[in-house]
Amino acid sequence: MNNITMKMNADELILSALREDITSEDITTNSVMPRFQLGEVDLICKEDGVIAGLEVFKRVFELLDDKTEVTFYCKDGDEVKNGEKIGVVKGDIRVLLSGERTALNYLQRMSGIATYTRQIVKLLEGSKTKLLDTRKTTPNMRVFEKYAVKVGGGCNHRYNLSDGILLKDNHIGAAGGVKEAVQMAKEYAPFVRKIEIEVENLEMLKEALEAGADIVMLDNMSVEDMREAVKLAAGKAETECSGNVTKENIARLTDIGVDYISSGALTHSAPILDLSLKNLHPV
Repeated sequence: MNNITMKMNADELILSALREDITSEDITTNSVMPRFQLGEVDLICKEDGVIAGLEVFKRVFELLDDKTEVTFYCKDGDEVKNGEKIGVVKGDIRVLLSGERTALNYLQRMSGIATYTRQIVKLLEGSKTKLLDTRKTTPNMRVFEKYAVKVGGGCNHRYNLSDGILLKDNHIGAAGGVKEAVQMAKEYAPFVRKIEIEVENLEMLKEALEAGADIVMLDNMSVEDMREAVKLAAGKAETECSGNVTKENIARLTDIGVDYISSGALTHSAPILDLSLKNLHPV
């Protein structure tokens, strides 16, 4: 994340997280550190993984005190090892203590997503299929979580409901059918927007292709049906496979030939990467 992105999209969210953690004061810190004292603390990695969110981590402390200095020994996307010292934070000890948990929450969460994404991307190596995230993100964490997916080597699906057209089962039900949903979307949407529609069987797929859908999402279909769907869609629409995709079961999908595989698990089921701030001392 560059500075412009951070200020436009992240600062208010980070400040909200800090306000959640400090409603009036950090009573614990203020009891043991009543006045300014310059200090340092080490950022330590406690398990192997992919780091993501360093600038967000840094920004937490800067928003509390812009004099805080943060030095990193790695960059987003780097693989880090258990026991590795990956950074140092220097500043007012009260700021280091008060910002610790919020900063680590962001960094651990984002690094966990990047780590999990990297693991799945490696399973897709050698295929033409790209890995996509979904909107199954933590409320008010989407900008951070989708960034972490990219750091891990995945690709972003639409960012939000304003970013793209995806006609799912309930949209189809509201419209009265696959053909009707695609036609209505074509009439309403700007011509620069692609239209994606979710299909659950080959009959729905054929109807979507005839209606002129740009992308068909093959939702929870059997492997055999997905193979047939890829053949039917060739030259007519791009294909996306979706439905409870995790690193444990994605191997069955790697040779089907779909253009994309989307996985909500990237953002809703990735475990955190264990990181810690240790060795706080005055300087």
